[in-house]
Amino acid sequence: MKRKKRIEKILTDNFSSWSIQVKDTSFLHRGHNNFSGKNETHFIITLQSKKIKNFKRLFIHQKINRILKKEFLNGLHALEIKINT
Repeated sequence: MKRKKRIEKILTDNFSSWSIQVKDTSFLHRGHNNFSGKNETHFIITLQSKKIKNFKRLFIHQKINRILKKEFLNGLHALEIKINT
């Protein structure tokens, strides 16, 4: 399974009351330190709250980094996390 699909599944399993979008932006980093841009290493994650109105953004960022720890250990380099209400 490709990294994008794994990330989508992990997030969906852990944020069931949220709408989730995962976008691979690795190609934007082509040429940086001889990076080809073909590996799934850079992502933008957008979460849209379906129910929860009061939440702590820091808690959500921490949770995402914690549940994606294995991906970071295996080549995930950067995440941009956007949280919409």
